[in-house]
Amino acid sequence: MPVTSPGLKGIVAATTRLSDVMGDEGILIYAGYNINELANKVSYEEVVYLLWHDELPNKAQLEKFKADLHAARTLPPPVVEFLKNAPKDANVMDILRTGISMLGLYDHAPIGPQSPEQLLPRAISLTAKVGVIVAYFHRARQGKSLPPIRTDLDEAAHFLYLLNGEEAGPEAVKTLDVAYVLHADHGFNASTFSALVTVATLSDIYSGVTTAIGSLKGPLHGGANEGVIHMLQDIGSPEKVDAWVADKLAKKEKIMGMGHPVYKVLDPRAPLLKAMAEKLTKELGETKWLEMSDRIAAIVKEQKKLNANVDFYSATVYYSLGIPTDLFTPIFAIARMSGWTGHIIEQLKDNKIFRPSSEYVGFPVGKKVVPLDQR
Repeated sequence: MPVTSPGLKGIVAATTRLSDVMGDEGILIYAGYNINELANKVSYEEVVYLLWHDELPNKAQLEKFKADLHAARTLPPPVVEFLKNAPKDANVMDILRTGISMLGLYDHAPIGPQSPEQLLPRAISLTAKVGVIVAYFHRARQGKSLPPIRTDLDEAAHFLYLLNGEEAGPEAVKTLDVAYVLHADHGFNASTFSALVTVATLSDIYSGVTTAIGSLKGPLHGGANEGVIHMLQDIGSPEKVDAWVADKLAKKEKIMGMGHPVYKVLDPRAPLLKAMAEKLTKELGETKWLEMSDRIAAIVKEQKKLNANVDFYSATVYYSLGIPTDLFTPIFAIARMSGWTGHIIEQLKDNKIFRPSSEYVGFPVGKKVVPLDQR
């Protein structure tokens, strides 16, 4: 008998070498490395190389890889014009989705079987350009000039430079770089799986990534980190936390950033982000967001046995860096571009189209058509 599993929960749809989410143990693995071994020890660029090539780069390989990324940042002029002229109040994820789709117009990616040699240059291009699209739109909607692309800054530093029009300090760059590392990949999450469903039809890599962005936009996936900061702003102050949480729990309403569909214990990325949040808020002298977060986490853990996930503390980290709230999910997309493209390359090495069955629960078979004039 076929097994029905709503949301494909527990169903193994394919194999992957990129990452493993060990939910019962609270462990995240990238290509054999525990996330705790990688975070704060390697750069985002090293992680991208690892996901695409199965191993960390040596010094020469890393320099060549970073040079390739830096050289691929320039957007086609029509894409820049789109970012300048798009509605200023547009959802940034919609802008990103459209901008990535537009890139495909200027690169005639093949339809049909595609080799890693065909896909890797496109993965480099997408990874290099995604942050430029987000930063340029943010500045354009404010009526600010668009800083020229630079090739002497790594990914996190270049994004902050484009966003603010000036170089960020080393601590801010390091913080964002670690956040990129923590968000780079996460098994067959909703956006990654949706990208694979698209490219498994032998569509192109731009279509796959555009699909992924559409999935990440949702508040049950990437949009959760933006929801966390809105939640904290809604509560307002630490002394209001207990009553607010009690009201939410009484109404059986979801508390953003708590619980995870895979992790049954603490999300291993959460403590790393919490440590960064603690450092940032202490330096800024504004600790209330973290105080509120810690109290919410404690109450929900005690009463509902749910742990904080990666979104819960990433919101405070980004907010403390001065990043606008509606850029939280696009930053998730910037980091996850490495995982999406890595999985796409892996899928197309030995492709099988995804075609799950469904369980029919409609009317009994045998209904007869009643003539139109008798209905």
